[in-house]
Amino acid sequence: MTDYAIGWDIGGAHVKVAVIYQQNILAVHQHPCPLWQGLSELKNAVYALMPHLPSDKSHRHAITMTGELVDLFENRHDGVARIIETMQHLLSPTSLHIFCGVDGLLPIVDVTPDHYHAIASANWLASSTLAAKKIHNGLFVDIGSTTTDMLLFENGIVNAQGYSDYARLISQELVYTGIVRTAVMAVVHHVVDNGRTVGVMAEYFATMADVYRLTGELGDNHDQTPTADGAEKSIDASARRLSRMIGADFSKEELSRWQAVAKHIRHTQQRRIEQSCALHLARHSSTQPLPFIGAGIGRFLVKEIAATLDCPYIDFSTLFTSHLAHAFDPADCAPAVAVASLLD
Repeated sequence: MTDYAIGWDIGGAHVKVAVIYQQNILAVHQHPCPLWQGLSELKNAVYALMPHLPSDKSHRHAITMTGELVDLFENRHDGVARIIETMQHLLSPTSLHIFCGVDGLLPIVDVTPDHYHAIASANWLASSTLAAKKIHNGLFVDIGSTTTDMLLFENGIVNAQGYSDYARLISQELVYTGIVRTAVMAVVHHVVDNGRTVGVMAEYFATMADVYRLTGELGDNHDQTPTADGAEKSIDASARRLSRMIGADFSKEELSRWQAVAKHIRHTQQRRIEQSCALHLARHSSTQPLPFIGAGIGRFLVKEIAATLDCPYIDFSTLFTSHLAHAFDPADCAPAVAVASLLD
């Protein structure tokens, strides 16, 4: 019987899974999971992903998470406990491992409530730890649908300044901005439109998914979140939502106008992430340029930021051997790949 390692990343908006055998990646998938709506959403997402996995349930599973953050749960401790309990029912409990931060992967039988604080939102440490093992020195940057993680690593060790979300927001190792779910009003307070600076409404009219649809950089497979108004995800509909942000109306003849506004917003978000990257690069003692290891569906921004800061770029996917013929690749779901690889 083949002993596959299966990694799960349980987020508040998506569930991601990866299958690895002898460090070869065999499958990577993602499914929407609006966990704030109830644990039934987690069950539905796991059931939807099951057909993509080896049918024998005796294989080993590793879990990391950020979903404990959602307001379904009383607090993060409660969220970790209930997510673990749910996954135990869905998977084989005898082959289940949990990523416990600096303690690494532990068999479920060894996990106690004392580990919950280290389990909460630790998926970034799994990904960056694996990158550090492969590259030794660099800056790991994962830009996802909702957040951006950036971790400096030296001599094969992740040099994290914070481990909780609170501490990482202070250190700017966690920047709460992403390329799909983030509200436009959280990225810019004003935009340049037709040569004039215009204030942006503090309304949930548009998201960064609208921006990246208009720039042509958001693939359909990564576009799994409902729109702000519940309407379609077309270019015109995205431009219409963006026009509302500055109190204007959209017409098809002015599509290029809203594409220009989208590029302005994109640039602002990229600059915000770039500033944090530069902050962490300055912590490195060497004068040699550090490579950026880019992960997440927004890693096209990481590549551009690396070039701007005169640093080499390495795609997370190139750290592995894979033969994937579907819409997702290893860098799209880095934490799931990481815990599967660490388990394997």
